[in-house]
Amino acid sequence: MGLEMTAEEVMDFIDEVFPQVSGEFTIEALEEMRITVRLNVGERHLRPGGTVSGPSIFALADVSVYMAILAMIGPRGLAVTTSSSIDFMRKPAARTDLIAECRLLKLGRVLAVGDVLIRSDGTDAPVARASLTYSIPPQGSG
Repeated sequence: MGLEMTAEEVMDFIDEVFPQVSGEFTIEALEEMRITVRLNVGERHLRPGGTVSGPSIFALADVSVYMAILAMIGPRGLAVTTSSSIDFMRKPAARTDLIAECRLLKLGRVLAVGDVLIRSDGTDAPVARASLTYSIPPQGSG
């Protein structure tokens, strides 16, 4: 099993099927079963106090697993989250991009499980850790 899409192809697909998040995320690195994704933090991601909001952190975790799956199986827009768990460990650095390091732990025919560690750019201490399971649609279903 190898990569079916390049980082550029994944980003182009995301821009096409989810134009509402265009420009919010950048793939920093992509390899088989792993991806590193940046949340390009803007005002809409901040909560009072200037740190990144919980929903924005969750979105980064979710999109990271989705992108990792797409890179491995090709463009299937109907892959969906079926389960998720997130631990918020510490406050993110103020007004700083977040970096998600995602690895797929399982990639089967119908389910994928991913683990994501999120840090503020330039720091080693994790901000959050998430585990997500995705349902993969049958071949040819979008």
